[in-house]
Amino acid sequence: MTESINKDHEFMARALQLANNGRYTTDPNPRVGSVLVRDNVILGEGWHQKAGNDHAEVAALKTVADARGATAYVTLEPCSHYGKTPPCCDALINAGIKRVVVAMQDPNPLVAGRGLEKLKANGIEVTVGVLEADARLLNRGFISRMTRQRPFVISKLAMSLDGRTAMASGESKWITGAQARADVHRLRAESSAIITGINTVLADDPALNARVDFAVQQPIRIVLDSQLQTPVDAQMVKLPGRTLILTCSDDATKQAALQVAGFEVSRLPDTNGRLNLTEVMQFLAAQQINQVLIEAGPVLNGALLTENLLDEVVIYVAPSIFGDQGRGLLHLPQLEKIADKKNFKWLDVRSVGTDLRLTLQPC
Repeated sequence: MTESINKDHEFMARALQLANNGRYTTDPNPRVGSVLVRDNVILGEGWHQKAGNDHAEVAALKTVADARGATAYVTLEPCSHYGKTPPCCDALINAGIKRVVVAMQDPNPLVAGRGLEKLKANGIEVTVGVLEADARLLNRGFISRMTRQRPFVISKLAMSLDGRTAMASGESKWITGAQARADVHRLRAESSAIITGINTVLADDPALNARVDFAVQQPIRIVLDSQLQTPVDAQMVKLPGRTLILTCSDDATKQAALQVAGFEVSRLPDTNGRLNLTEVMQFLAAQQINQVLIEAGPVLNGALLTENLLDEVVIYVAPSIFGDQGRGLLHLPQLEKIADKKNFKWLDVRSVGTDLRLTLQPC
């Protein structure tokens, strides 16, 4: 029994490695890998590369002439419905697979256990939960969208050793070194969308694209701009891909000018004249956005933290001092006493070039 469990872990670990190949390309679909095994020998492998392409199970089956009697290891429950591709359950059943080992049940309401039941109904042995924690981590954005109706939200911040994000003058390029900045581009590449605030757009005119040396589906660029102050010639709208402006302004003239320039503009509900951030996240989920990276200033980051909308915070810390007149990390004027403080859980600390990368989870 122990040997069988160990083998299940070994082959599922390989399936997760394959699933990770789609980290930068599968949106809005989940990242899924599959391994076909018979007599403890791998017959075939596959992973989902992008929406509309073969799912992992079908990709693996296409590499095998005869899969009868094999065990299929899949990092996510095989689908049982018709979408852009036929059901994977049917492909496994028709191929004569005798056992299916699944890391986790699909949180998509269209599947949600139906695939597992269909396999069992056709005489296939099913095992669920092998390396589930790893599978959930790989698809935390997809899971969040399906179960919470909002994306998984990560805030990226950079600061000096004394917690400053810019000098008093506003100068901030560059706080961190080249290796940390390259690491940020990998964070961008695995995100469905990048959100910034209008103040950052006006101050820095950011591109908000992933500049990496591998194939990537560029993240959607999103500006939170309550009063439609975004310049029509902002550089981000000149780049390939979608650029969205979310606003609570009903100024039709400004909206039309931005749309002519190439922006998509959507009006959302406000709270006291500013975008309602919970509504923003629900809107993004409806746009099939799984994971969001926040690249913004202290005001927006402070508001997101206050509204409990940050799932993870990644802080790059440079070994430098900016002085007590520099700009702070988060704008949280409501914190007046120690009892009001915001607490975090450490997830990871590591060196990236000359800087430190801190990964934390708000408590």
